[in-house]
Amino acid sequence: MREINASIPFDKRLWKQDIAGSKAHVAMLGKQGIVSAEDAATIAAGLDRVAEDYAANGVSEDLTLEDIHMQTEAKLSQLIGPVAGRLHTARSRNDQVATDFRLWVRDAIDETLAALGALRGALLTRAEEHADSVMPGFTHLQSAQPVTLGHHLMAYHEMIVRDASRFVAARARMNQCPLGSAALAGTGFPVDRHMTAQALGFDEPTRNSLDAVSDRDFAIDYLQAATNCSLHLSRLAEEFVLWASQPFGFVALSDQWSTGSSIMPQKRNPDAAELVRGHAGRIMGCMTSLMVTMKGLPLAYSKDMQDDKPPVFEAHDLLALSIAAMTGMVESATFRTERMRAVAEAGFSTATDLADWLVRVGGIPFREAHHITGRAVKLAEEKGVMLHQLGLDELTGIDGRIDERIYDVLSVDASVASRVSFGGTAPANVRAAIATARGLRA
Repeated sequence: MREINASIPFDKRLWKQDIAGSKAHVAMLGKQGIVSAEDAATIAAGLDRVAEDYAANGVSEDLTLEDIHMQTEAKLSQLIGPVAGRLHTARSRNDQVATDFRLWVRDAIDETLAALGALRGALLTRAEEHADSVMPGFTHLQSAQPVTLGHHLMAYHEMIVRDASRFVAARARMNQCPLGSAALAGTGFPVDRHMTAQALGFDEPTRNSLDAVSDRDFAIDYLQAATNCSLHLSRLAEEFVLWASQPFGFVALSDQWSTGSSIMPQKRNPDAAELVRGHAGRIMGCMTSLMVTMKGLPLAYSKDMQDDKPPVFEAHDLLALSIAAMTGMVESATFRTERMRAVAEAGFSTATDLADWLVRVGGIPFREAHHITGRAVKLAEEKGVMLHQLGLDELTGIDGRIDERIYDVLSVDASVASRVSFGGTAPANVRAAIATARGLRA
């Protein structure tokens, strides 16, 4: 029973938040006259000593003390004697852990937002560097239309911006303080819940004591945001895995972010990217774990909720590693732009430009232009050349409405430069998007 009941092996990570919550609580107890000012000062000083000990020596895993709250109170009692027992006046471990956990998740969100900011910066820097670098754009992993590498990297920047917005929204939604809700019904002591909420940086106290001690939406919100973010990181990681392979040859990963083989000396394996890809599955599993734990619980607190913290801690650690790894890979990768250009030119990726030109200049309905372009692609395939290498007589032989102006749009450079619609891949658009993202005036 002692082993299954104890949570100290994992909730010891909450010690900073537990000390902060306790200091806010005892300051309020002293101000409200619930404990004497002298006792409140003694307890506060004792909590500082406990924090110093935790920082220097770590938190011991004494299963008889169950959790970080009992561990801290026992250590406090050793330091200041029986007065330590007054700290738990007008609170329960239910509202205490709900407060500690919210504080921890809030700190985790702040860390994540800072890390995502670094990844965004890396993407912006490399996108600006490659605003003009032509590469093949794919659908179904088949060459579709030429784009720029800068545009491609900015697509991931957009994903990371959305990820950050989810964490910001989750933080705003969770920023209410449960402290003072006690076990489930509130307390008869004249506590000042607004004082403790303000002291701990919350916007306000929670408005229903039953909900306050039993709510773990904030943890699920965090895990949902983490899952979305990990999916985007996984997609970027997969791009690096593909691009680093010999058939693609689009990127060379630095030695920092790749590994060798135990038997094949020529190998440079994208292990970090593959692990980021794998971490996404584990983070998704963490989210599922907590949602399944919470789905059938009646109000208020049930011991099942002790299992709320391990999946959040695991997801946080995995996500932090993943963001750091992808930031490092983006910053240090060597993009082989000549290879990218060669593949873009080889895949008839400007076929759509031919069809668009027939519509725009020749006034031909798009479906007819589509068929004409298909015949041009077939001829180029038969002759083993690219579209822009077909002679004018060959093109006019397919359709007499084609003239020499067609060559203005058939190169990959002309193709990407023409995509000037808002959000398009034209280099000027990419630079404008980067300027906007940096808060500059385009």
